Amino acid sequence: MITVDEALDQILSSISILGVEQVNILNALGRVLSEDIISRRNIPPADNSAMDGFAVRAADTLFASRHKPVILEVIEDIPAGYISRKTVHPGQAARIMTGAAIPKGADAVVRVEDTDSRDGKAWIFAVAEAGQDIRRAGEDVKIGEIVIRRGSRLRPAEIGMLASLSRSFVSVYQRPLVAILATGDELVEIDEEAGQGKIVDSNSYALTAQVLDCGAVPVRLGIAKDTKENLLEKFRTAARADIIVSSGGVSVGDFDFVKDIMKEIGSSMKFWRVAMRPGRPLAFGTLEGKPIFGLPGNPVSSMVSFEQFVRPSILKMMGHAKLFRRTVRAVLKEDIRKKSGLRHFIRAKLAVEKGEITAAPTGEQGSGILKSMVLADGLIVLPEDITVARAGDRVTVQVLE
Repeated sequence: MITVDEALDQILSSISILGVEQVNILNALGRVLSEDIISRRNIPPADNSAMDGFAVRAADTLFASRHKPVILEVIEDIPAGYISRKTVHPGQAARIMTGAAIPKGADAVVRVEDTDSRDGKAWIFAVAEAGQDIRRAGEDVKIGEIVIRRGSRLRPAEIGMLASLSRSFVSVYQRPLVAILATGDELVEIDEEAGQGKIVDSNSYALTAQVLDCGAVPVRLGIAKDTKENLLEKFRTAARADIIVSSGGVSVGDFDFVKDIMKEIGSSMKFWRVAMRPGRPLAFGTLEGKPIFGLPGNPVSSMVSFEQFVRPSILKMMGHAKLFRRTVRAVLKEDIRKKSGLRHFIRAKLAVEKGEITAAPTGEQGSGILKSMVLADGLIVLPEDITVARAGDRVTVQVLE
């Protein structure tokens, strides 16, 4: 049996980043860039107005006030998208809309609230400083600038920036196909009648949702029965994927065949037990460089094991730099006792009390209590050498939300 950290080191050292592909930016949300995005132009391309108002020479507005306005000749109206061909001379102004290019001769904008206009004249009620309410060319992005760096995860803001740079397609790392297989004669499909001794397969659905949450592509292969023949057939089909994830069949029971099947299809087995709870029976190997995870059959064990090992593997394949959930330090709300030698992951509800984050276990922590995950928004991580954590202690919590 190896530690969680040793298991992670072995797993991640065997994971390689997938290839790249060109995708439309509307399909790139959440993906990781495989190229630097370099601007081929300034944004904005020219000095423009940040306000509706009048483009003026700041020197002409000296001493302007509500009681003694400066009156200027209005030489034109400049809507957004229009480039003026006129020059603002002393004593003149141009009506201008937000986003419109500043005309020659003008060096400030007086917002419309500080003006009045009639009969071709503008009444200026406030002194303008040079550069006032002008957005300079290249103020947002300069030509030649690396705007979004390779390895960045694309969020809505990055999608908007790509559009402003006229990049309709970008190069991103591929998303892995993740084959998901549930094993066990006791399992039935979601729409089947769960008779005596039978259990509706929830694992493959939870795992599929976890894969989707990572941004990868799940491929559900259904339920494999507890026979080597059926398992071999399912695993050979799964071998077409980039990652194989099964649940069940990895402990020490007479019908726990998954470890044997992994060896039979040519998988190089790395380990099959990890010093953690829940999730101790966990098999990991590779098949022609593809990772294979044999997760425990209990639903909580399966989900927690996925969080610790499969999720960071998927994210690494997709080019992500941040592979692990965010952690916080929280004040424990009640005592927790555990065995030494195992790292425990306690399902917990987080809250903020008097300015501090608190963590309270979600109740019964058995590996078959799926409700403990439903109620949880974090996992309290208790190290191997701790046997008691007291209420009031500060603990590390992986944030699931």
